[in-house]
Amino acid sequence: MKKICPLIFSSLACVTANAASVDMSAPKTIIADKIEYDIKSESIQTSGNTEIINQSGQRMTLRDSYISKDGSELAGDDIKIWLGRHVYLDAESITRENDLTIAHDATFTACDGCDPYGDAWTISATTVRHNMATRMLRFYNPVFWIYGVPAFWFPIFEMPDPGVKHKTGFLMPDFESTNKMGTMINIPFYVYLSETQDLTFTLAYLTQENPLFKLEHRLNAEHSQYRTRGSFTRNKDGENRWHIFNNDVIELGEYARATIFLERTSDKTYLQKYGFYNSQPYLDSGARLELFGQSGYVVADAHVFQELRSTGGRYSTPSGDILPNIRGVYQTAPIYGETYLTFGADVLGISGSGTASQRVVGDARITSPWTIWGGNRITASMAARYDVYNFDHADMIDGETFTGLKNRFLPSGYLEWALPLYRPATTWTQVLEPRARITAMTHTSKDQFALNNDSAGAFLSDLTLFSDKRFAGLDLWENGTYADYGMRWAAFNNINGKTVEIFLGQTYDFNDRADTDPNSGFHNGASDYVGRIGYNNMKWFDIASRFRVDRTDFSLRHVETSGRIGTAGTYVSAGHIWSQRFIDAQTLDDDINEAMVGVGIKLSDRWALQWNGIYNLTESAFHSHTGGIFYTHPCYYMSAQYRRDNSIKDDYVGTTTFQFRFGMSIDGQQY
Repeated sequence: MKKICPLIFSSLACVTANAASVDMSAPKTIIADKIEYDIKSESIQTSGNTEIINQSGQRMTLRDSYISKDGSELAGDDIKIWLGRHVYLDAESITRENDLTIAHDATFTACDGCDPYGDAWTISATTVRHNMATRMLRFYNPVFWIYGVPAFWFPIFEMPDPGVKHKTGFLMPDFESTNKMGTMINIPFYVYLSETQDLTFTLAYLTQENPLFKLEHRLNAEHSQYRTRGSFTRNKDGENRWHIFNNDVIELGEYARATIFLERTSDKTYLQKYGFYNSQPYLDSGARLELFGQSGYVVADAHVFQELRSTGGRYSTPSGDILPNIRGVYQTAPIYGETYLTFGADVLGISGSGTASQRVVGDARITSPWTIWGGNRITASMAARYDVYNFDHADMIDGETFTGLKNRFLPSGYLEWALPLYRPATTWTQVLEPRARITAMTHTSKDQFALNNDSAGAFLSDLTLFSDKRFAGLDLWENGTYADYGMRWAAFNNINGKTVEIFLGQTYDFNDRADTDPNSGFHNGASDYVGRIGYNNMKWFDIASRFRVDRTDFSLRHVETSGRIGTAGTYVSAGHIWSQRFIDAQTLDDDINEAMVGVGIKLSDRWALQWNGIYNLTESAFHSHTGGIFYTHPCYYMSAQYRRDNSIKDDYVGTTTFQFRFGMSIDGQQY
């Protein structure tokens, strides 16, 4: 049986204890195979395995130890100060000064037993000072060893102990190299402000340009998040170049949220040239307020845009700043059966260079879905919308400039039928669903009302079929009467979750479309055919494709395909988009033809390769591609990556960037 003896230095409670635990009240607890107390010197000697825990919670293990009267000196064999599960200081001897533990001829490692080839890294030092008050480790004359080979020496080195999640100090630098800017060394300095707030300053040294300063601020309040990132440099040409991105999300209770966002840069090419890789055609700054309810939603926002393109392109940039943009929707509870009412409102103000317009839209809709005999699903809907516009030298679609008021009344409605047919089975459950809809919308003259601030051109696809709102915005209106019809078949495996889906549909316009965009897929009468097909085995393979084919000769007009083969670590992903483009109805021009490929290879539990690329098949050239090799070890991490961007804009010409990162991992935390 163990004999447990409490021992206070100032008293003589026990002289010898075998396999004992000693509690020195406040200072420490000692557990050892054998404990001997010297009455004359008031010191302690232990034999065999010994464990010491001080009042700060610091734990030491050793053998055959000596502890002085006041505990300031400690010696023994195989002394280890444990700082985490695999993290410890191995020392020849230990001295203590209050909260300061000083290890002499010490070795620090976080890789005990983590690698069959030995310690992946260690740090040896003549002296290591561990301050329990500040939770910092300071190394004197440290040598950094990698698998037993000395790699680096510093006169002094300091780092937080593994028990510290946040600590002010330098972080591990990383290295980049570009063919335009030279080598970039990023030296980050982390500032811990509180449990919810921190800063990171980064000095980027460039061999072919002046230094770059970066800043990132993070604040996580109880119900809000604040993020700010920015940078600044004064280049060799004497130009000040900078950027600032900010996003604040503020929860205003259970039913309200505010967002403030800021995106600004000094010029159009700064973000790309200095490696921030922003490919947006414009930057967006503004604010948003959202109100939530059980049956309604209101959002009010404002936007100020910064154009980043030097020339026109495929993307659509807003034609002016937006202030305000208020949208609201309210849906009633069912008033009879499943019948319900929906009310909506929209207020929009746009200001541009010399032009301005304001718009107020109000709409109401009643929708009544019914299930009748045989599982037939009938949905009837009627809507009415009223628009009021105020123009101040606004540019109209017909090329004219107009000042004054315009208004329009826009009634519409649709009747839809669907019949979902189910065929359950033990393995596969099948669904066959024919669906048809006829939509009637009032006709508006473009000559009388020619304006478009927020609407992208209509593009027929399986997503816009069965819709009475084929334009993205509210300015453009789908005139006349048309019918949509299609067939969907799907199968679901009840055992392993596999799914298969096929859909094919078409729309028929009862009105002439003399000015229809030949790229849209719409025609007078019957449109092109649209569809989608997909398969997912829920394990290692999935593929999906949506397409549009010509109504007369069934030639392919548009196709988007994406797929993935493999597991989470080893995979091949691919995507392709091809769209036939026309100058007019007879002449082919400017086909969109791009492929996206991604490859991931898990070489081992620790090594991985990744590569991604976007290839323009029309120009036979990559738009961009990235790749890298990654190594993750319980005790450290490293990666070598590259990025090639072939875009050309003003002073930015295609750039190749290489980046190397290396850092220590201690008990799951990266340094």
